[in-house]
Amino acid sequence: MSSFETEEVDSVAAPPKARVDGAGETASETFERKRDYLEGFLAQKPEAEAPGEPGGDLYEAIIEALKSIYDPEIPVNIYDLGLIYGVEVTEGGQAVVSMTLTTPNCPVAESMPAEVEMRVASVPGVAFADVNLVWDPPWDPQKMSDDAKLELGML
Repeated sequence: MSSFETEEVDSVAAPPKARVDGAGETASETFERKRDYLEGFLAQKPEAEAPGEPGGDLYEAIIEALKSIYDPEIPVNIYDLGLIYGVEVTEGGQAVVSMTLTTPNCPVAESMPAEVEMRVASVPGVAFADVNLVWDPPWDPQKMSDDAKLELGML
């Protein structure tokens, strides 16, 4: 069994007060310092996005070209269907698209990569396009965008 000791006191000393650096500044001095900071911040120009990076003009044009290709069996474009695994664009304008198909036995297994290559190569700014057809990871319906799922009645 444990025992507790108690002690009665009349008062406790107040803890020391916190000190703030610059407490002697006037409100206008503090405000001016903040204004200088904001002016410098607002004067900065945003960094230009590289054309071949996500958000860049060339990259987005390639994505739009991919969205214009529809799976012949499913009324959804191949990008929203989740068949495009990656898009890379080099400084020289080479576009490399990694994609898959819904199944290895897909009836368009021979023609779809060629169509993707042709459409991506036709985007202004793309010097040439390569398509890598991959099977790992395998495609599944969870790779579809919400728009595609909605179109197919899965949401």
